[in-house]
Amino acid sequence: MAGIEAQLLLCDAAVADPSGKLHMLGAGWSMTGSPTSPQAVAVLLKIPWDRSNERLTMMLRLVDPDGRPVVLATPEGAQEVTMGGDIEAGRPPGVTPGSQLDAALAFNVPSLPLPPGRYQWRLDVADDTFTASFQVVG
Repeated sequence: MAGIEAQLLLCDAAVADPSGKLHMLGAGWSMTGSPTSPQAVAVLLKIPWDRSNERLTMMLRLVDPDGRPVVLATPEGAQEVTMGGDIEAGRPPGVTPGSQLDAALAFNVPSLPLPPGRYQWRLDVADDTFTASFQVVG
């Protein structure tokens, strides 16, 4: 079975449309201040033909330089910075076996009070992991 491919881009804002396209503003940064500005993690997935019409679980998690989940205080108590759900890419009629199917996602994130340091967004999709790192400067 072929693996899933993904690209993660950090941007100021992003929206995914149903056709599989991403609309991004301020894409490609890797340094920010604290507290961070609102941001988005834009994700372009290539799903193998043989994994179409399969519900794939995904989880986006912010981790620190040691790979530990970032935990922030919220009105509901301490919470990890995570977002998740399922995605299913349908196989349109006539798609040639072996083709990859496009899927686009945009995870919009509010301003975060992160101390200076290196961080990584880690996206787990099915059995695959993809990352995008950034630096918070003082």
